[in-house]
Amino acid sequence: MISLDDYVFDVLLRDLVGHDRRPVCFLVYVWLAAESERRGGALELSYRELAESIGVSKSSVQGAVGWLVRRKLIAVKKSSMTATPCYSVLTPWRKGDGQGKVKRRPAPG
Repeated sequence: MISLDDYVFDVLLRDLVGHDRRPVCFLVYVWLAAESERRGGALELSYRELAESIGVSKSSVQGAVGWLVRRKLIAVKKSSMTATPCYSVLTPWRKGDGQGKVKRRPAPG
């Protein structure tokens, strides 16, 4: 069983899908987070492999990865321009991650 922070579903889901209107970004983030936990670290895979794993188009994944990098939710490293990307999932809402603080929205109520 994979465990993800409550923040992912309480805040990030509404932020990426509702506010940003980028549901594929949420799918990519959740899949990468779950796989990196399962495999124990960063993931090296192509856009094609990522798209096939999630069930969306390669161009959707490329756009989502770019957006998630801009939002500082994932980091991507490549040893060269044509190398397969290596994805690291970031959790800026956790203390001690060195990614800054993210304010939680107050619960509706």
